[in-house]
Amino acid sequence: MSIYLDNAATSYPKPEPVYRAVDHAMREVGVGPGRGGYRRGLEATRLVFEARETLSAFFGIKDSSRLIFTHSTTEGLNLAVAGLLRPGDHVITTTMEHNSLVRPLHRAAREGVEITWVGCDRHGFVDPARVAASIRRNTRLIALSHCSNVTGTVQPVAEIGRLAREAGIVFLLDAAQSAGLIPIDVNEYRIDLLAAPGHKGLYGPQGTGVLYVAEGLELEPLLVGGTGGYSSSSSQPDAMPERYESGTLNTPGIAGLKAGIDFILAAGLENIRKRESYFVSMLVQGLGPIPGITIHGPEKPALQGGAVSFTVEGIDPALVGFTLDREHDIFVRVGLHCAPDAHKTIGTYPEGTIRVSPGFFNTEQEIETLLSALQNIIKKR
Repeated sequence: MSIYLDNAATSYPKPEPVYRAVDHAMREVGVGPGRGGYRRGLEATRLVFEARETLSAFFGIKDSSRLIFTHSTTEGLNLAVAGLLRPGDHVITTTMEHNSLVRPLHRAAREGVEITWVGCDRHGFVDPARVAASIRRNTRLIALSHCSNVTGTVQPVAEIGRLAREAGIVFLLDAAQSAGLIPIDVNEYRIDLLAAPGHKGLYGPQGTGVLYVAEGLELEPLLVGGTGGYSSSSSQPDAMPERYESGTLNTPGIAGLKAGIDFILAAGLENIRKRESYFVSMLVQGLGPIPGITIHGPEKPALQGGAVSFTVEGIDPALVGFTLDREHDIFVRVGLHCAPDAHKTIGTYPEGTIRVSPGFFNTEQEIETLLSALQNIIKKR
């Protein structure tokens, strides 16, 4: 049986209720929300509303209309960056970001937005003092990931959110690697914009995500068109969330996403975090003694998310990943993980790393099998 250890990309398998929820939405509902006053249309609308309420409560959002459904974290980050920033604005971010944030910022820079890339240490950690020192009079946005998809480093977002709020700067958090693993409360962290995927730690299907937009903050939509309501006007509505949800929503995906949140609430976020942290600890402790292996990431377990990156001296990460797949039926991620600047920061560019990201449904035996396979691969070299 194959062993899947790439949950930082997409969690797999999903909880059984997620599969059932998607199937029910497709077979028994089957129509778009907000597109008809007949019973099935109302059922689809109710389904989306309940999912929005559940997700809002999960992130501490008081007004659920401020939560927008997207198809990914990438879409949410693009909407946040392009919808907020104008030429002459200044943005502070870090050198540990994923391309889903890096590329929208580079495009903004070409259009006249100034970007400060705050350097992180070799463990991928950013010093809040360096962020504070980068603030200018025209700083409009501080944007960073909560948890690195390369090293698993958890950033001090509470402190950064506090200094952003005190300076009157919008705070954007990329929660692609933390949502569903680390508790997130938009009020506690003083988050103004929160982008998260549905298909990773929230256990929903691919093609789902959310963006929270704080009250009083308005963005220019990326997409305009049919919203199901306000049909008499040729202009995009101002009302939330319709202003940012043009086109028919992914109702089966949203149904599955709600089921994923329900699973987290039933299992307990603390229990999920404890189980995944245990597997990460097993990995770190097991990899450490293997000759030639270097682990790239935080030294303190409390600062480690759900991913572990490492390299093997003298062996290309791609070859390690290929051998694990073909000879041991183990699936891991290798390369740059869509974050080249992060690899430059930790010293693993251009080859990248081998990334292992266990999930809630993995087992101790699977981690031990991986460690044994790695020892065999290194011995054969």
